[in-house]
Amino acid sequence: MTHSKRWIIPPQLTPQADLALAAHPSALRQILFNRGISTREAAHSFLRAELTFDSDPFLMKDMHKTVERICQALETGEQIAIYGDYDVDGVTATALLVQALRGLGGNTREYIPNRFEEGYGLNNEALDTLLAEGVSLVISVDCGIRSPAEAAHAKSIGLDLIISDHHEPAGDLPQALAIINPKQEGDTYPEKYLAGVGIAYKIAQALHQTIKSSDLQLETFLDLVALGTVADLAPLTGENRHLVRGGLRQMRQSARQGLISLAAMADISLQKVTAINIGFALGPRLNASGRLDTAIDSYKLLTTGDPAEAGMLAQQLNVQNGQRQQMTRKIQAEAEALALSEDPDPLVLFAVDEDFNAGVVGLAAARLTESYYRPAIVGHSDPEKGETRCSCRSIPEFHITQALDQCADLLVRHGGHAAAAGFTVHNNHLDTLKSRLREIAVRELDGKDLRHSLLADAEAPLSEMTPELLKYLDLLEPTGYGNPGAVFISRNVRVVKHRAVGADAKHLKLTVSDGKVGFDAIAFRLGEWAGKLPERIDLMYTLETNEYNGRTTLQLNVKDLKPAGLKD
Repeated sequence: MTHSKRWIIPPQLTPQADLALAAHPSALRQILFNRGISTREAAHSFLRAELTFDSDPFLMKDMHKTVERICQALETGEQIAIYGDYDVDGVTATALLVQALRGLGGNTREYIPNRFEEGYGLNNEALDTLLAEGVSLVISVDCGIRSPAEAAHAKSIGLDLIISDHHEPAGDLPQALAIINPKQEGDTYPEKYLAGVGIAYKIAQALHQTIKSSDLQLETFLDLVALGTVADLAPLTGENRHLVRGGLRQMRQSARQGLISLAAMADISLQKVTAINIGFALGPRLNASGRLDTAIDSYKLLTTGDPAEAGMLAQQLNVQNGQRQQMTRKIQAEAEALALSEDPDPLVLFAVDEDFNAGVVGLAAARLTESYYRPAIVGHSDPEKGETRCSCRSIPEFHITQALDQCADLLVRHGGHAAAAGFTVHNNHLDTLKSRLREIAVRELDGKDLRHSLLADAEAPLSEMTPELLKYLDLLEPTGYGNPGAVFISRNVRVVKHRAVGADAKHLKLTVSDGKVGFDAIAFRLGEWAGKLPERIDLMYTLETNEYNGRTTLQLNVKDLKPAGLKD
């Protein structure tokens, strides 16, 4: 019997690191060492989420030019449009810059394209409309770095365009008035992995330093930065971790009205909000409107001060999120069947159908990648337009955007990151594209052991999982992508009882013991183990609290399990 996943435990920390980190509890030393922290100074900075570099926004290329043009627009009363993407990162970035510029007296409006009618990013029709409505300066957020044709169009019609984006540049950069993107060549800003909302915050910070207005309170925008950064899976390291920790603090002490309503709908206490709450509850609800209709309702929720309007919008997003969940499950099942019918043992799962909802194909692709540990591409085909729009999710061994770059001659447009991307292709090129991507996958993946690798921090008996340990683990927050929470392995524990729970019995609830202590545990998406668990198992898990009926207890959040003794 072979385990479907690889369990990896890092090497023991070195004696030098053990000595350097001696001010911290032994359990925390190994966890810090696993994250590349081996000096007293680095540990101090990490645990306090402090910056280790000068975060001066003017280190970003074109920031001086950007601030100069915005200040000119503020002084002359020009109308400014903030042009954002329809996901949480784009919506929060739009809300942040609109509110910041209005706080400085700017004549500023938002523009968020409709996913279904306009597609991703800048488009010429929208730019024409904005110009006709009196806009003279457009600032893109979370999009635009791969829009050279649209930038050229803006210039041709006399519309000034500033592009702020965090996606990977490719080829010739757009001929915009200014480009703010720390990933562009020649940019010296040290943090390269800010989310789109993080870059919007740096623009607001640069304006604040220049204008020095008491009306612009930068800390009030950090809640938006936290929402967009976590939801967009930007790594929670470096400046991102610093910003998200500040954003969580802001959410806990004086949340905006829309967040109060949304948190209540998600049954989350804002006084105890975490990055995990954003990733699994708040973010999906904010994303729901843009996936099923238009993201403008999420924007309104984040900018309204009216409790009645906020309550209505939060309820609407909650309903849409439930619809999105149902639709995702349906499309995932259909896409899985379609992909496997084309290739029973694929290196890339590919599924396209005209009935797939374009707003949730990315979620379906993510679920397929999670299930099969293969790159997955799921798309909506439009016979009338003669185009197919796809979302891609990938694995560490396969940089999906670089693979798409090798197919650029077949694509209308494309862009993204190493693990996620999107593209549009003419239908008559679709089969050729499939063949080429499969050839690239064979070249890069054939012969590799393609299994999920799960990283644990240490092996430990259940008896070491104590409230005192959890207090030390809280110092790692905010945790998430790029800075995972501490993970432990306990061997040969006894299953006292277990049962399947949740919709479609997809999850597993169990009680385990090592003979000294017992714990309740929850194993999400491991419901298939119900009825076939052996008496003794090895567990990989995180330690957390569970609040129920006013009582708080420790519980294990199971990442994976296997029969005791089975090879890692």
